[in-house]
Amino acid sequence: MKKIAIGILMVTLVWGCKQDTKTTEEPAEITEEVVTDSETNYPETLSKIFDAHGGLETWKKYKGMYFEIERSDYQEKYDVDLQNRTSRIQYKDHILGYDGNQVWVKNVIDEEFKGRPWFLYNLMYYFYAMPFIIGDEGINYAEAPNLKYGDIEYPGISITFDEGVGESSEDEYIIFYNPDTYQMEWLAYTVTFFTKSESKQYSLIKYHDWTEVNGLQMPSVVQWHIFDKGEVGDQINEMFYMNAKFSEENPDPKIFAVPEGADTPAKEEQTN
Repeated sequence: MKKIAIGILMVTLVWGCKQDTKTTEEPAEITEEVVTDSETNYPETLSKIFDAHGGLETWKKYKGMYFEIERSDYQEKYDVDLQNRTSRIQYKDHILGYDGNQVWVKNVIDEEFKGRPWFLYNLMYYFYAMPFIIGDEGINYAEAPNLKYGDIEYPGISITFDEGVGESSEDEYIIFYNPDTYQMEWLAYTVTFFTKSESKQYSLIKYHDWTEVNGLQMPSVVQWHIFDKGEVGDQINEMFYMNAKFSEENPDPKIFAVPEGADTPAKEEQTN
């Protein structure tokens, strides 16, 4: 699979939700390396997390993914080729796509697209594809301090990227999992897409309502929480995934191609 680094900013900032999400500096220094599974070359705990969500081998057999996100007055529709990460997003008034080299936007109406296409083309399916999306090459793992919420202490796995991997190799992530079931429950992440410099400010989302989709456990709901000085605060936003399906066949590459009349913004325009 293509090497990645996931440049993802919280949806509250992108879509203008009701409140700004608080972030925090790194909860504690991450120094301890994880024990590696000799059969998979992944950390043992990460292999168990993959298994709890249907298994990495099940994930790898699929070549295409489709899902929708519920918006207030329409369904946002996503098509993704999982092998080369090309994508197509059908918004209400715009279509955004990535053909493997170029991000493009086609306006269905006269109004111009107000988002940043190079940032948005992979945003939502990376959220949705956790934890499998961190099984790519060029990724480093280490143990992270636990996250406490209620009466549960969630162990953490820190994820960093080799230099030059993906769009934002300086990004860092921490997956927090249930110590009994190994199901992923929380994701903390930094964002460096816009600044291209290392950040220690983490945002936090909670995964809810896992649903089986073609043998994989996929989230139906993701929720953003206030995250201040390592403490989990109130929920401030949520997003609903639905109508998901996977295919063992690649999607038609024509749907990702740049259509006539589409805008093709330069990547440099998105990071300033």
